[in-house]
Amino acid sequence: MTLDRLILNNFKNYAEADVALCGNINCFVGNNGAGKTNLLDAVHYLSFCKSYFNPVDSQNIRLGADFFAIHGHYGDDTVSCILRTGQGKQMKWNKKPYKTLAEHIGKVPLVMVSPNDQQLITGGSELRRKFVDGVISQVDHDYLNHLIQYTKALEQRNRLLKQLWDDRLWDDAMVSLWDAQLEMHGAVLFDCRARFIADFMPLFGEYYHWIAGSGEPGSIAYQHDERPMLLQLEGARQADRYAQHTTVGPHRDDFLFSLAADMPIKRFGSQGQQKSFALALKLAQFQYLLNHSGTKPILLLDDIFDKLDLERIRQLIALVGSDRFGQVLLTDTQPGRVQALFHDLPNLEHRLFHVAGGGVEMGN
Repeated sequence: MTLDRLILNNFKNYAEADVALCGNINCFVGNNGAGKTNLLDAVHYLSFCKSYFNPVDSQNIRLGADFFAIHGHYGDDTVSCILRTGQGKQMKWNKKPYKTLAEHIGKVPLVMVSPNDQQLITGGSELRRKFVDGVISQVDHDYLNHLIQYTKALEQRNRLLKQLWDDRLWDDAMVSLWDAQLEMHGAVLFDCRARFIADFMPLFGEYYHWIAGSGEPGSIAYQHDERPMLLQLEGARQADRYAQHTTVGPHRDDFLFSLAADMPIKRFGSQGQQKSFALALKLAQFQYLLNHSGTKPILLLDDIFDKLDLERIRQLIALVGSDRFGQVLLTDTQPGRVQALFHDLPNLEHRLFHVAGGGVEMGN
C-alpha cells in the first residue's frame, strides 16, 4: 500500500496540514519539537487506530480544539480516524465506519522504527509480548480475535478472584468457568506464537547479520509453560487465590533475546548491539508481513540516524529504497545529511519536506 496524501486537522501541534507523498522515500527534516514525529504518528493511527507514542487519544487533540481528524488517501481508498471530545474514536474505510476497530487491523500494513524500540530489549516482558502479538495480528485476524477474547476472560477471572477474596468466599465452579475460557483461547495463542518464532527467526537472523556484521548470531526463544492450559491453572489455583489475579498463562510469557544461547542481550549486550538487535527485529517484521500478506508495509523511520555511522546510514537508505521495500517515511534533524545521502544515491525517488511551527513545506 502507498499513502499518496495525508490530511490533518487539529492533530497534536498541527491545526491543518496537507502533505502529498511520493511512493518511495519521504524525508521530513526540522528541529527537535517541530512536529516531524507527529506526522509519522498520524500515519500510525491510520494503520493501528492508535498512537505509537501516547495511548491517551484525547491528549493528541490540538490544544484548544475539541476534535482531531486524520485522513489518508491510499490510491483509490481513503482511511479516516476521527476523535471528538467526549465521544468514541471512529475509523472509516471509504467513508464507511467500522463496527469495531479490530476490523481495520491489517488493512494497511505498517512498521514503525523509533528510538523507543530499544525498550524491547531492556524493558519488561509485556513490551515483547505486545510486539509479537502486534505482528501476528496484522496477518491473522483469527489470532487477533482469540487475543481479544482471552484478554476479556482474563479480566473477568481476575475480577472474580478479587471479589471472592474480598467476600472471604471461594467458589471453584465459578473460577473453573473462566478457566475453560482461558484454555480455549490461550491454546491458540501458544500455538501461533510458537509458529511465529519458527518463521520469524530466519528473517531476523538475515537482517541482524546485515546490520551487526560478523560475530555472535542473534537468537530469539519463546519462553512459556508447555503444559496444557488447564493443568497450569489448576496447579496455580491456590497461588491465584492469594494473589487475587491469574499468575499463569500466555499473558505471562516472554521472548528471550540473546547474542548466544547463554548470553541474554539485555544483560550482556552493549548499547550498540542492543540497537542493532532492535533494528533487525523491525526489518524482519517488515519481511514477515510482506511474506504473509503479499503487501509491502509502509515503513516509518523516526530519528534513527543519530544512532548509526554515515556508511551504515547510506547502506540502510539504499536497502529500504530498493525494490525489496515499498514506501518509506523518515525524520531527521539535519537537512544537509539527508541531501548528501540522496546526492550519493541519485536514482532513488524521494521527496524532502521541511517541518517547522506546525507547518510542512516541500523542499528541493
